[in-house]
Amino acid sequence: MAKEAKKDSQELTVEQKLKALFQLQTMLSKIDEIKTLRGELPLEVQDLEDEIAGLSTRIDRIKAEVSELKSSIAGKKVEIETAKASVAKYKDQQDNVRNNREYDFLSKEIEFQTLEIELCEKRIKEFAAQEEEKSQEVAESATALEERQKDLDVKKSELDEIISETKQEEEKLRDKAKELETKIEPRLLQSFKRIRKNSRNGLGIVYVQRDACGGCFNKIPPQRQLDIRSRKKIIVCEYCGRIMIDPELAGITPEQKVEVVKEKPVRAKRKIVHIGSDN
Repeated sequence: MAKEAKKDSQELTVEQKLKALFQLQTMLSKIDEIKTLRGELPLEVQDLEDEIAGLSTRIDRIKAEVSELKSSIAGKKVEIETAKASVAKYKDQQDNVRNNREYDFLSKEIEFQTLEIELCEKRIKEFAAQEEEKSQEVAESATALEERQKDLDVKKSELDEIISETKQEEEKLRDKAKELETKIEPRLLQSFKRIRKNSRNGLGIVYVQRDACGGCFNKIPPQRQLDIRSRKKIIVCEYCGRIMIDPELAGITPEQKVEVVKEKPVRAKRKIVHIGSDN
């Protein structure tokens, strides 16, 4: 099937090739219009989704840190109770000492455990302050997450509405474009796509408008216009490199006004290239 399609495309006349290319350009331009209608919404939705994922990860991480701080506080409280019990025990033992050396030893142990209690209380205050700070961060991040989620819901709703309105039309255009591509020889199609990709307004083939190129609006010499109207060979603009087509063949009447994105005329001339010809 592929070989037959390729053979058919090679058997097309220059006129048929140009007409097929212009039809393809028309469909691709309509698809571009649909994409323009969507604007930056797809990117905005993706950015919001990434931001929400980041906020969710941040909240989970901070919550884990808060849990660790609470565990540390609980651990220090246990250490305080243990130290207090030791102090009480050592004080009881001081009442039954046999010499000063034992008394001094117990006094030092009581002092050590007292310092341990003070240190634990200090750590508890530090952990409590950190816990409060982290909890505030969680609350702020949760508020930001809620706001971003609302923004995402709105953007998604707008995007889904546009997609639902244009999806069917876009799919039909893409199917027709793919069908047309099978009728155009690969080399010519590749050149067309390359020209279109390098063009700011997405036009790979244009018709002559008021003796000028419909893409870059530079004047076309009379002899070159005659060559374009003869439809015997494929000609590109010597300024912008776009494929040229006769307005009549493109189905454009002089009264028709077609809006295009104007480009600044290019002064430097390039050598005329004949992409292909019909022998």
